[in-house]
Amino acid sequence: MDMADKITVVLADDHSLVRRGFRRMLEDDPGIAVVGEASDGEEAIRLARELRPRVIVMDCAMPGTSGLAATRSILGSCPDIAILMLSMHAEETLVRQALDAGARGYILKSALDLDLAAAVKRVAAGETVVDPHVSCPALKGERDRGLSARELEVLQLICDGHSNREIGARLDLSIHTVAVHRANIMKALGVHKTAELVVYAIHNGLVNLP
Repeated sequence: MDMADKITVVLADDHSLVRRGFRRMLEDDPGIAVVGEASDGEEAIRLARELRPRVIVMDCAMPGTSGLAATRSILGSCPDIAILMLSMHAEETLVRQALDAGARGYILKSALDLDLAAAVKRVAAGETVVDPHVSCPALKGERDRGLSARELEVLQLICDGHSNREIGARLDLSIHTVAVHRANIMKALGVHKTAELVVYAIHNGLVNLP
């Protein structure tokens, strides 16, 4: 694969062993190239401006200029860079601060099932990635675009594979009312097909999986 076709990444973490491990994880994927490493926030800012990577994998807590402060600075001058925040902490406040700073994702460094390459690809594609181990109820309101409780019920049944008639019978609604709910849900979430709706709902944690 040509370099121009790869997702270029800068790693920012104050521990060299962590950076080395992350580099190996990413470079096992032929579609990703690590083009630089930073040991603190200031270096991350400098490399962002010099290298213009597609993605920066940013440690949230670094000495001096923190990952949060570096994120704000980088996106102020390089808004097209996607920043994926890594942290040891799952507190909702930290997740909220990272996303408010402009980070496109927040994942836990300690997760045993950490798939860093997949997360990098998703943020590079414009998705918002939040670690499933993070409990952050406040984020759900953004992902569900303000769906009502009834619409979320209908969405769950759609994702369970039920027809409009079956959903109506379960919820004591007319088929027409179910169809209206389905149309409203799709409009709110910006999707146009049932398959897209199911994928969105699963990826964003809006439904319970069997």
